[in-house]
Amino acid sequence: MAIQTRALVSLWFALTVPVIFWDAGYCFMRPRSMTGGDLHWIWKPYEIYQNVDYVYGVKAFQEGDGFTNAQSALNIVENCMNIAYLYLAHVSGSPAAPLVGFASAIMTLSKTVLYWLQEYYCGGCAVGHNDFQTLLIYWIIPNGFWLVVPSYIVWQLGKDITSALRVADRTGVKTKKL
Repeated sequence: MAIQTRALVSLWFALTVPVIFWDAGYCFMRPRSMTGGDLHWIWKPYEIYQNVDYVYGVKAFQEGDGFTNAQSALNIVENCMNIAYLYLAHVSGSPAAPLVGFASAIMTLSKTVLYWLQEYYCGGCAVGHNDFQTLLIYWIIPNGFWLVVPSYIVWQLGKDITSALRVADRTGVKTKKL
């Protein structure tokens, strides 16, 4: 039985792979990637973002806050899973593809929810200094995509996995009767 691929799922994984590597590169290369660093030109948009979200900023780096690089390390694992999904779904046609994609989307969603909850429970310690328009444009909307799209992927691939399990269960029942 050929696996069913979902265009939005594949598009999300394909588009986010370079974004995630780029983001992780910024985090792992701090302070060289930050404003004033010799490699900052690669991550020029972070000139704004490091002042919007202090997790990415100078203060977190100087204080040795490990969250930024810890989440970046998980992003690399997640990205490997994204690439594995694309390979399994579109090259090898493996029935494991939906499970890998589901696991990756759960990972993305969980990390993003953690990020939002951290902001809530610390009283906006990393982004609370922004005016509403800045917060909306540079933090809520971009990070909101990382909640909405992975939620859809979890729902869609979860349905696909459940459907495959039902088929396997019915096949197993028929086999047992023979």
